[in-house]
Amino acid sequence: MASSIDLFPTVDRGSGYGGTNILALPHDVLLTHILTRLDGPTLSSAACASSTLHSLSSDRKLWIDICESTWPSTADPRMRQLIGSFPSGHRSLFSDSFPLLAPNPDTASPIPHPGRPSNGTMELISAVDIHCKNQPIFSKVQNVETESGWFLGSPFIVDLLSPKDSIPTQIKHNDRADEDDKFLKDLEENMTLSWIVVDPNLTRSVNLSGRRPISVERHWLNGDVQLKYVTILTGDRQSPSEYVQCEIVVTCGGCEGEEMHVREVTLQVEDLEGKCLSGRDSLAILQRAMERGKREKVREGEDGKARHRNFMEMRKERTERKQRREKVIDMVCVTVMVAIFLAYWSYVLFLR
Repeated sequence: MASSIDLFPTVDRGSGYGGTNILALPHDVLLTHILTRLDGPTLSSAACASSTLHSLSSDRKLWIDICESTWPSTADPRMRQLIGSFPSGHRSLFSDSFPLLAPNPDTASPIPHPGRPSNGTMELISAVDIHCKNQPIFSKVQNVETESGWFLGSPFIVDLLSPKDSIPTQIKHNDRADEDDKFLKDLEENMTLSWIVVDPNLTRSVNLSGRRPISVERHWLNGDVQLKYVTILTGDRQSPSEYVQCEIVVTCGGCEGEEMHVREVTLQVEDLEGKCLSGRDSLAILQRAMERGKREKVREGEDGKARHRNFMEMRKERTERKQRREKVIDMVCVTVMVAIFLAYWSYVLFLR
C-alpha cells in the first residue's frame, strides 16, 4: 500500500466536482479509490483531518484489509473471530499492535501474588508472521493455555515449531566465507518479524517484536543462522524483573545454494539476571503491557539495538553489584570464622 499520497491535493474545477480539495470528491470514490491505497499509519492520520475522513476511515473492510496484508496470520479464522470481539475490531488490533512498545517506568508495580490469574484469562494466542523483502515466508497462530500449574510455575517459553518441522523459504543459503558478512547483513536489513500476543479475555493485544533483528549470527557449532528480535518491557520495580527482555530467536539453516529452512521460532522472557521468567510472572507483565504499555513510533532496528544495549548494560551493572555484595558477605564470613577460631584457641590456651 502506498503511504505517500497527498490527502489534500487541489482538484481541477473543470472536473465537474466543483470543489477545491479532495473532500469534494464523492464519498464512494474516496472510500474505494483513495483510502484503500493508504497504509495503517497514514489512514489513522487521515482520520484526524476532518469529520468526513474520520467517518470514512472507520470502514470495517479497510482495517481488515490493512491488518491481513500487514499480518497474514490475522486472516486465520480463529483470529478473525477473536478480533471481531475487540471494541473496534481490526482497527483496535492495529492500534494495539502496530506501534512498537517502549519501556514505561510509570507502569512498574509488584507482580501479583502467586496463584491463578484473577482476571479469568484462560489462554494467550500468538499470531506470528515472518517476511523477507516484504514477502511472507512464515505465518502461524498458536494458543498457549494459562491456567494449569505447569504453565504458571514453569519457564515461559513458546516454541512454534517442533523439532521435526522445517519451513522452506525462497532465500538461497550462502555460507561462503568471502560473502558471509554480506549475506548476514542482507538478512538483518530485509527479514522482519511480528509476534502479536492476544488476550481474549482483555480483548487487547501487544506486538513483542521490534520488527527488525538486533543481531544476525551463525551458531558456533552447526553454522545455522540465528536472528534475534527483542522488545524491552517494564516489570516489577526494585527486583531482577524491573525490566524484562522479550527475546525471539529465529533459527534458519540449509545447504550451500539451496533454499534456507526456518527450523526454530522461539519466544522467552528474561529478567536482568538472565533468568527465564515463569508463566505466571510473564503473563502479568504481558497483560500490563497490553493495557498500560507505552506505544510509540520509533526507528525500527536502531532504536531496538539501543534499548537492547541499555538492557545489557543494566544486566552487567546488576551482576557486578551482586558480585561485590557477595564478595563483602564472603569477607565478613571469613572474618567471623577467623575471629571465632582465634577466640576458641585463646580460650583453650588461657585455661591451660
